[in-house]
Amino acid sequence: MDMPTMYRVRVGRHGRTRLLTTRERLALIRRTAIRGAAFEAAASASPLRGTHEVLVHQNIMAMGEGLTRIQDDEDLDRMRGSGQLVDFTQSRSLRVNPELPENRRVARPWTVTFAQDLGQEFYEKFGEPLMVTSAARSVNYQRRLTHVNGNAAGIEGEAASPHLTGQAIDIGKRGMTRAQLAWMRDRLQAIMQAGEIDVEEEFRQACFHISVYRTYLPSEGPVMKQDLAQFPVPTVETPEQTQP
Repeated sequence: MDMPTMYRVRVGRHGRTRLLTTRERLALIRRTAIRGAAFEAAASASPLRGTHEVLVHQNIMAMGEGLTRIQDDEDLDRMRGSGQLVDFTQSRSLRVNPELPENRRVARPWTVTFAQDLGQEFYEKFGEPLMVTSAARSVNYQRRLTHVNGNAAGIEGEAASPHLTGQAIDIGKRGMTRAQLAWMRDRLQAIMQAGEIDVEEEFRQACFHISVYRTYLPSEGPVMKQDLAQFPVPTVETPEQTQP
């Protein structure tokens, strides 16, 4: 019987592999367990840890704002052409992951404005830019993602990925100092309590997942803050289970 891939190691220049020794396998298992425990501890300590309730709230808000889900690349391009989705403008304070496909470097207008504003605040505080690591996605893309990532949110129902409406972005955490992480948590929590965003801090993907609502721009569209009062900001109580 072949040994699982995780118990093999590549050697040499030609991609050959060999089996790990018993000692190496045990060390790998210990490191994996320690890493998993660290993720859980960090998630439990974060005031912005994700919950199923927060994910559902994001979908309720999208429905209340009349947002539709992007079905495929053709639908995405149509929404870009009509201005329903707009491109991120990279600057000294905001960057976009260069590995993100060109046509998915977009989001709802108020989401893009939020990212630019947050990036500018962060830059003025720390002299470094924020990085958008994910933005709008299509249903077709998310369906493929669920096949390779068991933690990815679904494509329909109350727990679908908020990225499918273009309202959500991920801001990368890799390389952030403790001071920068603390500032991000405090700033995002304040905006969340104002009812303008929902935030889920992710640890395995090392990002802040943020859904931004029309209320961030009070003049944007027919849905105002008073119309959304029926959708209260959920209380965050339990560790995240599903990655949006």
